[in-house]
Amino acid sequence: MPHIRIVLVEPLYEGNVGFTARVMKNFGFTDLILINPCTIGNEALIRASHADDVLRQARIMTLDEVFATSHRVVATTGSLSYSACHPTRMPFYSPKELRELIGELDATISILFGRENWGLSNEEVRRADIVCTIPTSPLYPIINLSHAVGVICYELANLPKAVIPLATKEEMDHLYEHIDQYLDRVDHPGFKRESTMTLIRRVLGRCNLTWRECSTIHGLLRRSEWHFAPPEQCPPPAQHDLSKSDHNDKQ
Repeated sequence: MPHIRIVLVEPLYEGNVGFTARVMKNFGFTDLILINPCTIGNEALIRASHADDVLRQARIMTLDEVFATSHRVVATTGSLSYSACHPTRMPFYSPKELRELIGELDATISILFGRENWGLSNEEVRRADIVCTIPTSPLYPIINLSHAVGVICYELANLPKAVIPLATKEEMDHLYEHIDQYLDRVDHPGFKRESTMTLIRRVLGRCNLTWRECSTIHGLLRRSEWHFAPPEQCPPPAQHDLSKSDHNDKQ
């Protein structure tokens, strides 16, 4: 199964942090990460109950560190986009659909949960690879932080053994950088750049690319650049040496 990390972004109440640790352990998860949290004291320990070990070993990280050490990042949100013209919070998936997306991956998956009062910002959601939401009743759609963690953990519990090694974070970032540069080469309008890159991140994020697939896309982009650029500005596309990635095939 993938390695699942539960990430609380700026939690406001230590009781919720304690309850989160408790519900994580209920379903077999122990990796809790806190970003700029409230003070964690006795109340959190009491709420954690027999999951105090999960709470005590929780790590404090920055959001940048979370992204840098994850293969994929999932943003959870109750505020959704329902138009394809606004890609920041769409397409979105239910917890059950999330299980289907990541269930067979050999990867570190970080799941972001936002602040109790206003959730995740648009920028935090935009950076994520996948958007997940919990279907709730319109009578009372706002769900408690620890309850939201519990629903996600329930759906992701007992995942099968991982069989698909993903492209690394560095490989995906390099691909996104190449695509961004390619958009410059084809004179893609600047005012569309942010939404275009968000859409590309969403599409490729849920495709679960391997290193070989990343390499193939790079090769296609380079060959295209070589054909439409002046020769002195773009050298001929090189043949990819697969030998350096042999270790990935053995996973």
